[in-house]
Amino acid sequence: MILYTDTSALVKKYVHEAGSDEVLLFFNQFAIIGTASLTQVEMAAAMVKAIHQGWVDESEMNSAWKDFLSHWHAYTRLPSSGGIIERATDLAWKHRLRAYDSIHLASALTWRATLGEETTFACFDRRLQQAALEEGLVVWPKN
Repeated sequence: MILYTDTSALVKKYVHEAGSDEVLLFFNQFAIIGTASLTQVEMAAAMVKAIHQGWVDESEMNSAWKDFLSHWHAYTRLPSSGGIIERATDLAWKHRLRAYDSIHLASALTWRATLGEETTFACFDRRLQQAALEEGLVVWPKN
């Protein structure tokens, strides 16, 4: 079994917040973890937002960013190809998803189809979780 993670789940691995301990335990069960290549941009944006909102200290976030970058090469990074974009467009309309959320879902579905393996979809966004369930993915965490 493989794990696909969107940014809402992956950020919890590097920034201590609600759900971080569960993410660390759960992710350790998987030898292969994949995400969309755009996750790097989303991670940067989430970390910058946390600094500017005053939720975390800038030096702490810089350390978290370096930690993330040191692991980035170990994740299977799925490119946003033309096929992914087309599928994401359809999913956005079907499930009323935001742009990056639809790309995450399209990436996970395409990866599952390519590998022919059950795929667990780690995500903390309820609308995206529901869409993933409707598309036949195993979703974590269960709410």
